[in-house]
Order: sequence, then C-alpha cells, then structure tokens
Amino acid sequence: MSYLNDPRVLFAAERTLLAWNRTAIALMGFGFLVERFGLFLHVIMSRHVEPLHRGISLTIGVAFILLGVILLVVSVRQYRHVVAELGAGEIPAGYWINGATFTNLAIALFGLVLAAYLALV
Repeated sequence: MSYLNDPRVLFAAERTLLAWNRTAIALMGFGFLVERFGLFLHVIMSRHVEPLHRGISLTIGVAFILLGVILLVVSVRQYRHVVAELGAGEIPAGYWINGATFTNLAIALFGLVLAAYLALV
C-alpha cells in the first residue's frame, strides 16, 4: 500500500497499463502480419494449383495474437491489483479508473475473435 496520497501514483499505474496495451497491440499486429505474409508467399511461389497449406505461418501468427491477448489480460489484472492498494487520497474524486481496463479487455476480445477468424477461415 502506498502512503503518498498523491494521484500521480494512479496515473503512473495507468500509463504502465497503457504501455502494456501498446505492446500487446504490436504483438497482435505482428501475428496478423506473419499469418498473412505466409499466405502471400504461398500465392507468389505457387507454380501450379495446389491446396493451400497454411502451416507454420498460421501457427506462429495465431501464437503472437494469443500472446498479445494474454498480455492484455495479465496487465489488467496487475493494474486492478495496484488500484486496490491505493488510498483514497490517491484517486481523484470523480475519476473513472476503469476506462483503460475496459479498453484492454475489449482489445483482448477482438484479439480472440481475430485469432479464431484466422484459424477457421
């Protein structure tokens, strides 16, 4: 528990959560890029018509997307733990502390949908 009674502690925790958010989005974007680049290579390299084998690019791409989703959920859990430890003087009156939390969870949900789409289509 912090005894600083300074709202900057909350804002620092929120900035950290949003930094993890950016990292997770970058991982998910990289995963999508890897998966689609494998499809691109298949189209370019194919000399004759053969069934599409997505193979390793699909596996690696979906793994990066799922890693981003896990990172989002873990960062939300860590942020919520830090906020629970803050004193009343460290949270400004009327400040909604769940905005970044809901953003991360929404992006995690979209990441799961993207991983499912890539794996099933």
